Amino acid sequence: MGLQQNIMTAMKTAMKAKDQTALAALRAVKSELLLAQTETGSKEEISEEQEIKILSKLVKQRKDSAAIYTEQNRADLAEPELAQAEVISQFLPEQLSDEDIEKVVLQTISETGAQGMKDMGKVMGIVSAQLAGKADGKTISNIVKAKLA
Repeated sequence: MGLQQNIMTAMKTAMKAKDQTALAALRAVKSELLLAQTETGSKEEISEEQEIKILSKLVKQRKDSAAIYTEQNRADLAEPELAQAEVISQFLPEQLSDEDIEKVVLQTISETGAQGMKDMGKVMGIVSAQLAGKADGKTISNIVKAKLA
């Protein structure tokens, strides 16, 4: 329940500071967490892994939206999305650098004996599970492609 308490504390701080961007992002997180809890009909605890997945999904949604707005020359709409992504990212585990991701990918390739692009799915599955919440799927994919090509 640590994440929900952290979110509530951050919401109170954002309300006091009158930070509407942070407040909107935190309310979205709280909403998603409540939806995940009550999904099965009974209010149950959600695991830390599920919390990380939810946070990652919310950050990715905002970054994707910002990218679309930027393509359409709508910086006025892209900026709040990026700001919200930044607020939500504070609750995620620290992201790994490309070099660290590359080490895990190379280790996985050597362990599985993967050769060529036909084994990309196998490598992606293992690496994505290992680095859940610590690295973006797109970054992992790009590194795996580069190493298997």
